[in-house]
Amino acid sequence: MSERSSYPPGIPCWVDLSSTDITGSTRFYGDIFGWEAEFDPRPEAGGYGQFFYRGRAVAGIGPTFAEGMPSVWNVYVATDDARAVAERVKATGGQVVLEPMQIFTEGTMGVFQDPTGAYFMVWQAGRHTGAELVNEPNAFCWSELATRDPEGALRFYPQVFGWEGVSQDAGGMHYTEWNAGGRPVAGMMPMGPQFPEEVPPHWLAYFAVADCDVTLDRAKALGATVFVEPVDIPIGRFAVMADPQFAAFAIIALNETA
Repeated sequence: MSERSSYPPGIPCWVDLSSTDITGSTRFYGDIFGWEAEFDPRPEAGGYGQFFYRGRAVAGIGPTFAEGMPSVWNVYVATDDARAVAERVKATGGQVVLEPMQIFTEGTMGVFQDPTGAYFMVWQAGRHTGAELVNEPNAFCWSELATRDPEGALRFYPQVFGWEGVSQDAGGMHYTEWNAGGRPVAGMMPMGPQFPEEVPPHWLAYFAVADCDVTLDRAKALGATVFVEPVDIPIGRFAVMADPQFAAFAIIALNETA
């Protein structure tokens, strides 16, 4: 189902970009995905906006939280009680970076750091329920935790979101799918030597595209940095890059049967 108006608790429901260059980011993602940006004019909105595709909200964009912070894509997980999530995070060894706070009538957000060092968000829906279009070209389709402590993550996220971690070895790579309600909702991979030491654990957002190679070539021409050239996997063909402001993200051309 591509069009969404609600998300059950525990399902990644929204992504937004914290950017050091709002104008440059808006131009870049407009060029590679065909997104159109609209910004909230209220001063108290802090310059936050949303990207739309075919008239549907697909992602958010705003300035970085503080001067000196890098550009980054943030992943939000749906919840029906953000404060209860905050308590579970604290009880399970994570950190509350931003206590749950209401954003106008849109909903309630909280910012956390897991015990392995990765930041993540939660969203308790109000008027804004999350991405209105997913799992099709030019929309959010997957999120993946990269961490140097998979065992720690396997202890943490089931307690916080009720996820079940299902791990397997495929093609020499160890990969974990996070399942909720019996179906995969996110992934996890260990950070091996391919990750420089200065790269911290993180959640990576994936966006579906019609053609991985064409989209990557277009992004490179616009100043993107490629981390992983196109690779075929059972569900499609993917690549990982950073935008011109150096926010990392992935693209994937999903197989029709994926």
